Amino acid sequence: MRSVKPSLACGVVLAFFLSGPITEGQSGPKRINRIVELLENDQPAYYVGSHSGTEGTVEAGKRDALTTHADYITYDMEHAPLDFRGLAEYMKGTAAAGPTKSGHRVPVVVVLPVQGTDEMTVRANSWMFTQALATGVHGILLAHADTPGAVRAFVEACRFPVHKQGMDKDLPEGRRGAHGTPMAAAIWGISNNEYVRKADAWPLNPNGELVLGLKLEDKHAVQNADEILKVPGIAFAEWGPGDNALSHGLQEIPGAAQNHPEMRAARNKVFAATKANKVFFLEGFNVKNVESQIRDGVRLGGASPEVAEMGRKFSKRQLPW
Repeated sequence: MRSVKPSLACGVVLAFFLSGPITEGQSGPKRINRIVELLENDQPAYYVGSHSGTEGTVEAGKRDALTTHADYITYDMEHAPLDFRGLAEYMKGTAAAGPTKSGHRVPVVVVLPVQGTDEMTVRANSWMFTQALATGVHGILLAHADTPGAVRAFVEACRFPVHKQGMDKDLPEGRRGAHGTPMAAAIWGISNNEYVRKADAWPLNPNGELVLGLKLEDKHAVQNADEILKVPGIAFAEWGPGDNALSHGLQEIPGAAQNHPEMRAARNKVFAATKANKVFFLEGFNVKNVESQIRDGVRLGGASPEVAEMGRKFSKRQLPW
């Protein structure tokens, strides 16, 4: 990586919370985003996170970054308070914790309360994507992604206009502005210019380091799954069994609603659409299913320490964690 020449304003931030950025010629990770590096090597990525919210402090970020089993953190602001200042403090903490055994700073994917019901709704709320990305998160997960238009608007809002991949497939030019980069670049440990080059949607941009995900978590999204997942710029998708159960008129009883025939059909349709469009599928792992899930092609999911260990052994993970 090129040496960082921060502005005066950015220099204070850098001095406060960055530790040991990796430089060119130094052995270490091939990518900034560990999620990307794992998926490029066909390895599952395990996450930790909670719908009840995360404490938005530097100390919480440091603590969570020291997780011994998760490859990345999901930071929920869909059902927990929408607090960008707290998210920014949390990201400072994850950077201050330093690199993991794999050499990466732990990636964070944020879930926002934007409803992907239609294009206009996403456009009206795109400021939330801008605010979140400026804190240095490594990915965003769009809830209730119901239509292709909503997903195009989502991808458009998260990209800088200098990146042109996908525009030949009706993807609009990116709308992200230039002035939210200093903190994000510092969190990643790179210069502003390099951040602009790398903060793009992977795998659409092979050199990108952002992962954009979708929750196809209601009957409208399931119905449109094939067309939604044709939109360029999406790295992964999930089917959201809890919300899908409610959307399909089923009382959500843990462990029961997912086995309903209508629910299994919804899950299988979303999974098939991810495979057809080369989008990675996210679903939970447990002791009973981790090997079969990996064998079937699930590549992201929540997992306990025991289950993550089982999965890594089964997939013969080489990258340390």
